Amino acid sequence: MEKIVGIDLGTTNSGVAIVQQGTPQMLPNGEERIIPSVVGYSPNGQWLVGTPARNQYILHPENTVRSIKREMGSNKKVRLGDQEFRPQEISAFILRELKTIAEHNLGEPITDAVITVPAYFPDAARQATREAGQIAGFNVRRIINEPTAAALAYGLNKAEDQLVLVYDLGGGTFDASLVELMGGIVEVRASHGNTRLGGDDFDELLAELVADRFQEEHGVDLRQNRRAWARLLRAAEMAKIELSSHPYAWIKEEYIAEKKGVPLHVEYEVSRQEFEAAINDLLHQTLDSIDRVMKDAQATPEELSQVLLVGGSTRIPAVWELLANYLDVEPQMTINPEEAVALGASVQAAIVAGEPIDAILVDVTPYSLGIEVAQVLMGRVVFDRYSVLIRRNTTIPVTKEEVYYTLHPDQDTVRIKVYQGESPIASENTLLGEFKITDLEPEQPGELAQVTVRFDFDVNGILKVTARDRYTGKQKQIN
Repeated sequence: MEKIVGIDLGTTNSGVAIVQQGTPQMLPNGEERIIPSVVGYSPNGQWLVGTPARNQYILHPENTVRSIKREMGSNKKVRLGDQEFRPQEISAFILRELKTIAEHNLGEPITDAVITVPAYFPDAARQATREAGQIAGFNVRRIINEPTAAALAYGLNKAEDQLVLVYDLGGGTFDASLVELMGGIVEVRASHGNTRLGGDDFDELLAELVADRFQEEHGVDLRQNRRAWARLLRAAEMAKIELSSHPYAWIKEEYIAEKKGVPLHVEYEVSRQEFEAAINDLLHQTLDSIDRVMKDAQATPEELSQVLLVGGSTRIPAVWELLANYLDVEPQMTINPEEAVALGASVQAAIVAGEPIDAILVDVTPYSLGIEVAQVLMGRVVFDRYSVLIRRNTTIPVTKEEVYYTLHPDQDTVRIKVYQGESPIASENTLLGEFKITDLEPEQPGELAQVTVRFDFDVNGILKVTARDRYTGKQKQIN
C-alpha cells in the first residue's frame, strides 16, 4: 500500500506524521518532534533549515527568513545570499527537510503528501502551498484546512456524536471552526479566522514592552538595529513560553547595544499579568471569530460538547480562561496542540491511501465567492455590485453556475472580475483575478448576449472560473 504523509506547514513550526497500524504518529527529527519553520543562508555558503536556521537568526537576521507562511500567495520576494526567492520557494526548503525526515524514519522514498493550510487562507495562498510542495518534490494529494485536520485527529475512535469548537491559535494564524462529529464523519459547519494573528504578534508586543523600557532608561531604540531586535524577539519568545507555566520570566541579553562605547545589557523581569495585558486586545479579537462562526452555523455555546485547543499559543493560560468564561465550557488539550494538525493530516493521508481509518472528511468554503456585476435598481444601473455564486460555509467540493446578461444589445465583451468576501460592494472584497470574454453574440439580433459563469471549488480549496457565451459556446477560464 502506498505511503502518504501528513504535513503541518506552520508559521512558527512544522511537522510530518504518518498513520501506522491505524494510529497516527509524528516522524521525529532526532529528539525534535517538530522543526522551526526557519530558513537561512550561512556566512560559509550553507543552506540551513529548522533549528540551525533559527539559531542563526539572532546572529544574521538579514540572511534568515522566519514566518514566511504569512507571505504565501503574495508577490513579495525575500533575499538570501545573492538570490531572491518567492514565499513558496522558501516554504519548499522546509517541506524538503520534512521529506528528508520522513524518508529517514521510514527507510524508503516518500513522494506523496497531504499538506494543511489555515481555513481562512485565500485562494492564492493555497495555490502557493501546492506549488511549494511540488518544488520540494512532493505529489500533493490534498490541501486541507488546519482545524479540519485537528478535528480528524480528535475524531479518531470517537463513537459519540458531538458538536466541537476547534480554536486554533498558532504562531502566525488563527482559526475558529465549528466541527460536527457524527458516527465517525467529520463535518466543518463554519470557519472564520485571521491569517495575521498569532504567537509572533505576542512575541512582538512583549518585545515592544521591553524595548520601550530600554529606550526610556538608556535612550537607545533597539528596534532600529536589526540584529538587536532579532535577539530581543527571540528572548521575548522564550519568556512567553516561560510565562505559560510561571508568573514571571526574565528577559536577559548581554551586550545588545552600546552607547558612547559603553556596552548595554537587557535585564528585565516581566510578569504574566503584564504580558496578558499587552496581548488582551488580540485575544479578544478571536472572540469575534467565534461569534461569527456560531452565527453562521446557527449554533449556541450551550450546544457545544467541547472546545479543542490547537496551536502552541493556546498554551497561554489567558486563552483557556478567556474561552472558559466566554463559552462556559472547559477547553480541552488532550492532544499536543503543536502536533494535532500534523497528526490529523496523516489521518486524511491514510484515508486517501485507502487505509482503514474510521473518519470521513467534509469541508466547507471559508469565504463567499462571486463576481462583480451591474444591477438595475429603481430604474438606474448601479455598478460595483457583488453577485455571490458560492456562499460562505458551503460544503466542498462544489460547482455553481449562473447566467448573466450584457448591459446593451451591441455589447460584445465583458470583463469577469472574481472576488472573495462578504461585502455587497464588489470592490470592498478581495480580488482573486480577472479576465475578458470577447466576440459575444446574442441569440437574436437586438437581444442581450448571455454569459454563463461557472465556479468549480475543489477539495483542495482551489477555485476554477469558466465564462461561456451561451449562444456560440466560446469560453475562457481562470484558475
